[in-house]
Amino acid sequence: MSVQVWTWILVGITFTLYFGIAIWARAGSTKEFYVAGGGVSPLANGMATAADWMSAASFISMAGLISFMGYDGSVFLMGWTGGYVLLALLLAPYLRKFGKFTVPDFIGDRYYSNTARTVAVICALIVSFTYVAGQMRGVGIVFSQFLQVDINLGVIIGMAVVLVFAFLGGMKGITYTQVAQYCVLIFAFMVPAFFISMQMTGNIIPQIGMGGTVEDGTYLLEKLDTLHTQLGFNEYTNGSKSTWDVFAITLALMVGTAGLPHVIVRFFTVPKVKDARKSAGLALLFIAILYTTAPAIAVFARTNLIETVSNNEYEQVPEWFKNWENTGLIAWSDKNGDGKIQYVNGAATDGKPKYTGERGQFGERLVSNANGTANELYVDRDIMVLANPEIAKLPNWVVALVAAGGLAAALSTAAGLLLVISTSISHDLIKKQIKPNISEKGELWAARISILFAIIVAGLFGIYPPGFVAAVVALAFGLAAASFFPAIILGIFDKRMNRQGAVSGMIVGITLMLIYMIVYKTGLIGVMEPRPKEEWWFGTSPEGFGTIAMIVNVVVSVVISRMTSEPPEEVQDIVENIRIPSGAGEAASH
Repeated sequence: MSVQVWTWILVGITFTLYFGIAIWARAGSTKEFYVAGGGVSPLANGMATAADWMSAASFISMAGLISFMGYDGSVFLMGWTGGYVLLALLLAPYLRKFGKFTVPDFIGDRYYSNTARTVAVICALIVSFTYVAGQMRGVGIVFSQFLQVDINLGVIIGMAVVLVFAFLGGMKGITYTQVAQYCVLIFAFMVPAFFISMQMTGNIIPQIGMGGTVEDGTYLLEKLDTLHTQLGFNEYTNGSKSTWDVFAITLALMVGTAGLPHVIVRFFTVPKVKDARKSAGLALLFIAILYTTAPAIAVFARTNLIETVSNNEYEQVPEWFKNWENTGLIAWSDKNGDGKIQYVNGAATDGKPKYTGERGQFGERLVSNANGTANELYVDRDIMVLANPEIAKLPNWVVALVAAGGLAAALSTAAGLLLVISTSISHDLIKKQIKPNISEKGELWAARISILFAIIVAGLFGIYPPGFVAAVVALAFGLAAASFFPAIILGIFDKRMNRQGAVSGMIVGITLMLIYMIVYKTGLIGVMEPRPKEEWWFGTSPEGFGTIAMIVNVVVSVVISRMTSEPPEEVQDIVENIRIPSGAGEAASH
């Protein structure tokens, strides 16, 4: 059977499973909608957390990032996995003991202030919408390539799917759907890795195969280093980032992970504090399966890509190449007229309209590398995982399986983010501030209407992505690091931290991060271009600036809290109490 037939079959089966679970697990109360009734087992919550975390960025993009960045890509592995260690040790048990539904709920009650709650809601919406836009676009890309539909139609289909299991089940429906999605995405990620590792190195375990030898006895990484240097790239196993920037990016990703609201809320769904610790540990284990495999897939894909296309006749390239050309995610321009694909270090395009594409990167002027050869090939890093089975000539069902896995990854995270947006509006704004006397049924409907609103906005971001959205999806972590993490960690461990300090810190942190992103990463459309990296503050990239913004947040929070009055005695008693493991009840909204 063809790839398309296999894709329709596997996607149909998995979507039927998701819909069935959503109908079975539909929510009948606000508690079930917000925290799945508080009765999810640590194992199920660990799998759901892993699926919630392993978004389209992890499944589709991370191996692609490492594939192109080489050694420098290790910051994503260290940061995104290290964040779960922080969660397990410093946040999850204490937030579960506090027993609220949402991060803004914790901040509002801990800092005895609706102003603090509102600032937290705004931060949650900024982070979540920034993050979810990329997920919806990822869904569109997968549908576009494998189901042969328009990208915009793919986004709309994805919106409809998420709407069903988020609208019906809330956190309860999303949790059990995400358990199924984790099983699908991890199977889809690992099967091609086993195949390709065996094919290239004779070892079925990809983590070992990456360090193994190929047919001629050369180490695979040594071979890739040679290919890279021949094409004018840096050696794959050598990094180009400064030690400070590596540290800053890693720390920003770690604390950003620990501060992401759609991840933190998962720890309110388990019965006990002990279960929060267990589910964080299990989530880290489930995530590590994918994260330790991603570098191997990156090496396999990079080697196969170079050997398949570099200096080969365009007329003889495999069918997968021309299929991906139709999406605009691969572009070739024959600059020297020899009919061969020259893939060397340098920008790939000459600004022709033919190559204006998804990421706004095709408009770069053509440049030459050190030996004077012009690069003729543009490859979007997001296709490396999706195209990898095709490049390696694996069976069609494996190619289709990867498509189903990519959709599972994107949809699971999108659902979690949309629920955060929904609860921020219905619970933290309407219930807690605007209309405190709203009935439970009314609040449930407000939550569902909020999800509908959030999905429409997210879909519009996916269909009409403003230039900055595609550029800053990864920077959602910097925004979370700059805003939420200090307020949460100081709220748990510093009794003296008061509302004035927390509110000031959050506002200063997220404002500083947004300004830096605009000036040095995204620019203002039609007004200014991003400033060059030579002007970065302290040599810190926008991806790592969340670390500096977080430090500024902490300093501002601590200084202002010491200059103003102490928190009320009952708040200080709450802080003392949440550090004691025993005695936690169920998660409660008020």
